Amino acid sequence: MSNLLRDDSLSLLTRGYGFGARIWERVRDGARSAPMRLLGREALLVRGAEGVALFYDEGRVARHGAMPAFVQETLFGHGSVHSLDGAEHRHRKSTFVDVAYEDEQVARLAPLIEEQWRTELADWIAGGDRSAYDAAVGVFGRAGMRWAGLPGTAAAQTRWAARLAQIVDGFGAPYSPEFVMSALNRAWSDRHAQKLVEATRAGRLDPAEGTALHAWAWHRDEQDVLLPARLAGIELQNCIRPLIAVARFVAFAAKELHDRPEWRARIAAETAERGSLVSGPLATAFAQEVRRTAPFVPVLPAWALEGIELDGERVPAGGRVVLDVLGTNLDDGSWERAELFDPERFVGIDDYEELAAFVPQGGATVAGGHRCPGEKLAIVGLAAAVATLSDERVAVLGRGLEVNRRRLPTKPASGGRVRGAGAAADRCPMH
Repeated sequence: MSNLLRDDSLSLLTRGYGFGARIWERVRDGARSAPMRLLGREALLVRGAEGVALFYDEGRVARHGAMPAFVQETLFGHGSVHSLDGAEHRHRKSTFVDVAYEDEQVARLAPLIEEQWRTELADWIAGGDRSAYDAAVGVFGRAGMRWAGLPGTAAAQTRWAARLAQIVDGFGAPYSPEFVMSALNRAWSDRHAQKLVEATRAGRLDPAEGTALHAWAWHRDEQDVLLPARLAGIELQNCIRPLIAVARFVAFAAKELHDRPEWRARIAAETAERGSLVSGPLATAFAQEVRRTAPFVPVLPAWALEGIELDGERVPAGGRVVLDVLGTNLDDGSWERAELFDPERFVGIDDYEELAAFVPQGGATVAGGHRCPGEKLAIVGLAAAVATLSDERVAVLGRGLEVNRRRLPTKPASGGRVRGAGAAADRCPMH
């Protein structure tokens, strides 16, 4: 009973993004590790570059089976790459790298993102009032599915994108109706993606080589055997859903832009000068700072393969090593003025992967580690959203920008309401 009372698992559910800060109160300021208990086992919470290096050391730490089943099955899908380690992980991951990480893949997505955001911008100027979050779900869904070689009308793609977004929205609350909806949308999406893979293998669909649909339909495992169609469909979704999940960062970007009109003006001027919404240096720096400061997942779990010591704290073999993602991105020992939102820190930073304590979408290397290969796509999409929301013809409304930091995952409550600048100024604040 005493062990149960000492377990910190419930604190993760009740404190949400404040979980890590509470654990760090147990150790000295600046410590790189803190002891705790998680799901009945001894565990070590780690942060900073030292914690990242340990967490992604496959000789000492394994991720297979560490993620709670309700998260793994709902968010990532049964048998997905996220549950693998070692050679099997690297082999499966190589297809993700080919499909999503190479610069030519980013170049294929960029004009699709530009087109979709310009459509949303025109709609806002004309009187539309979709939130930044809802607009981003549609933008990233339609652009991402076209980029991935998927068939379907824009309306059908928007509907599937909404399902995939809801999976992300509900996976972290197993006690809620949203989690039930996530499970139902996961089941529907798995069936739909499986049908796309089967249609490709049967010759009824002919996606271009280099697209995600083509790659996963014909991906072979280490024994040169095609993946089961359902698993191939799951990995196909894992190429699309992370981009749609960036919509949460877009909602945070709307909040930060509302609070920083000077940055909106700078980015708007940059966008006008360049004549493009994508890849503006200032917009990209702003996007990176949003990714650093905006909470998505607070922690990531793994298993200790051997007894491990870090900064004076130990965990035995079989215990858990838990990376404090948010605590690393906001670590005073890794970032100057870590608590401040300051996009200037990313101006002129070309290789963000060299920043060991920057782990909004995983750490280590893309090819050999667990860093998300779709990170470049996420940055392009988010930077384009920042440029769009900085346009002087639209305004982000100040109401509904509060953030519930106990909910996993979270975002500003309204999603960031956006209206044409004139309409926003003229509208009665009670409506």
